[in-house]
Amino acid sequence: MKDRPNILLITSDQQHYSTLGCINPQIRTPNLDRLAAAGTRLDRAYCPNPTCTPTRASIITGRYPSQHGAWSLGTKLLESQPTVGDDLRAAGYRTALVGKAHFQPLASTEAFSSLEAYPVLQDLDFWRRFDGPFYGFDTVRLARNHADEAHVGQHYAIWMEEQGYSDWRSAFQPPTGTNTTQKHRWEIPEAFHYDNWIAQESARQLEGYAETGEPFLLWSSFFDPHPPYLAPEPWDTMYEPGSISVPGLTPGEHERNPPHFAMTQQGRPDFSAWRESGFVIHGMQSHLRDSDEMVSLMDKYIGHIVDRLDDLGLAESTLVIFTTDHGHLFGQHGLCAKGPFHYEDLVRLPFIVRWPGRVAAGVASDALVSLVDLAPTFLAAAGVPVPGRMSGLSQLGTWQGGDAVRDHVIIENRHEPTTIHVKTYVDERYKLTVYYQQEYGELFDLHSDPGETMNLWNDTRFATLKADLTRRMLFAEMAKEPLPMPRIAGA
Repeated sequence: MKDRPNILLITSDQQHYSTLGCINPQIRTPNLDRLAAAGTRLDRAYCPNPTCTPTRASIITGRYPSQHGAWSLGTKLLESQPTVGDDLRAAGYRTALVGKAHFQPLASTEAFSSLEAYPVLQDLDFWRRFDGPFYGFDTVRLARNHADEAHVGQHYAIWMEEQGYSDWRSAFQPPTGTNTTQKHRWEIPEAFHYDNWIAQESARQLEGYAETGEPFLLWSSFFDPHPPYLAPEPWDTMYEPGSISVPGLTPGEHERNPPHFAMTQQGRPDFSAWRESGFVIHGMQSHLRDSDEMVSLMDKYIGHIVDRLDDLGLAESTLVIFTTDHGHLFGQHGLCAKGPFHYEDLVRLPFIVRWPGRVAAGVASDALVSLVDLAPTFLAAAGVPVPGRMSGLSQLGTWQGGDAVRDHVIIENRHEPTTIHVKTYVDERYKLTVYYQQEYGELFDLHSDPGETMNLWNDTRFATLKADLTRRMLFAEMAKEPLPMPRIAGA
């Protein structure tokens, strides 16, 4: 029992894979860099869906969105879905989630209730009584807002009041951005920022686990750098606007792409009047600066969590993972934020693993990994059999220096009632994207065209390759099918 590792999962929200100082000198993340130096960086990690709820549900179920049912934003993961927390609890682990859950939508119906919706969202008396269980977590400390969004509440609001910040509602003004003094700067003091709350609550959980000696799964789930792009002083002036390079659209690149790509470029607003303000620099530079400031602030508090883990003597016995739920577009391909565009910027992730003596230090790996693999990997590390309901693959052997267990990843994305229903197959070199009941699609050679500006879908020279990749995608879809129990008889 004593040789089972603890598991500390640290996640950000909507973070571009390049926003680590160890690979990008434009941004400062000393604590994540330190974590990478002590562990292995996985440079080909992918999300199963480039939006929050589907991917977060996949993290705890080990299943794809098309399997666990929370297939889009605005849906919920049904409480009947078993999770990795349930499996680890049954094996004697303590489990906790601090920060963002987003397993449920911001609205409730009679058929589909949600604890993350109004009015319960801001019923602080309810949250003073409720701390779990919740989707396999014994203990939860939850919040829902990003930066100054109005739907703040739950345990974060209670904590602010306990810290003496009784007027916290003034820092959360709907709709975001109407307070002109708060553009690019959040006026909440850093002491009451949710990064500090997450770090304090995570440290409290770690201290309790260290005292009892019980193995644990702790998910410290940060909210940044998801927009709105706001950081408190002094972080809001950390980067000079002109110090950050701005990606953009390659002329003509969408001429070969599905029609909804070109539609995003129609009626572009004229920002010329803003460019002399010092706030909005050409394209997305201002947002890039603000987002990087949010990442650097978050890095500080990630460092607090990891330092507390180490100070408690838990480093050697703890598997630490840092990643995010999906990426972000900052002007790449003329696009912003997220949507049904499976570019690397949106589906590829920062991903770091540290386990002293078990995972090599200072290594960068190009082994493919999906967030759907986290749950089975956690179970394998804990010595718990991986249930047949899970479709992900244990990455434990790969992380410990063994052969790669994946030769592909699958990304799903479905938007209803619109017609966008898309799946993407990615292997070591190629990326194929297929749209349901459509003749168009995407085919990119990630070796010769890493910027994904030359769609080969309709190029007859690559017809055989497209057919072969389509076949492989079909096989990958068949391989995803779960087998919840073994065959125990011939009939």
